Amino acid sequence: KQHSTMARGPKKHLKRLNAPKHWMLDKLGGIWAPRPSTGPHKLRECFPVILILRQRLKYALNAKEVLSITMRKMIKVDGKVRTDPRFPAGLMDVISIEKTGENFRLLYDVKGRFALTPLEKKDVGFKLCKVMAVRTGPKKVPLLITHDGRTIRYPDPLIKANDTIKLDLNTGKIVDVYKFDVGQILMITSGRNRGRVGVLQSREPHPGSFEIIHVKDSNGKEFATRLSACFIIGNENRPAINLPKGKGLKLSILEEKALKEKRQKTRK
Repeated sequence: KQHSTMARGPKKHLKRLNAPKHWMLDKLGGIWAPRPSTGPHKLRECFPVILILRQRLKYALNAKEVLSITMRKMIKVDGKVRTDPRFPAGLMDVISIEKTGENFRLLYDVKGRFALTPLEKKDVGFKLCKVMAVRTGPKKVPLLITHDGRTIRYPDPLIKANDTIKLDLNTGKIVDVYKFDVGQILMITSGRNRGRVGVLQSREPHPGSFEIIHVKDSNGKEFATRLSACFIIGNENRPAINLPKGKGLKLSILEEKALKEKRQKTRK
């Protein structure tokens, strides 16, 4: 008699060794890692609120303390109170902590890790969203879908897939559009070049395979990656957001070493 091995509902656990590397959890810090809830960002492309408070900001020592912070409605993600410690925050999300008056935007650093980039008050009210698809919904309503799971109805007909929209978080309206064109500044969001910032030089179509783009950073270094990995962050050479430390410039091992030695000399 054969037994069928069916999945028994959604998975509720995540082993620490299977957690995404860019969370930077120490491998001897217990067996388990917090499994993010289902939400606007994918499990391996998100950063749960619990890790922001416990691992990065050090406002809590353990999960129980994180829970007591979130349940007091102190944490806002994109202007909305989130009481779930495992809520998946992701790229471009605005994290606000009213009690301390701090605001951060989640971006990638050059090594592909999430960096909490401090925000000024004037930058808190908006975020950038990559347009994943533009389609027609029920009753022929035009709509677009963003990288963080938003559906916006009746967008400007000029907006196409791979463009970036500047979204007002208070009204949910599109304020500005950054087109996907040669000469625009972009950030790489996946792969080995994740976190690098450069200007789009050209694009190579490969029918039936992945479309490739060529990017040049402000140090003059060129690299190629998949089109799906890019995120336009401004017009021409002017990013619409504050970039994390390093400004998206990847250094070679020798350049990093020289920079480290220079820092150590200045300390002495």
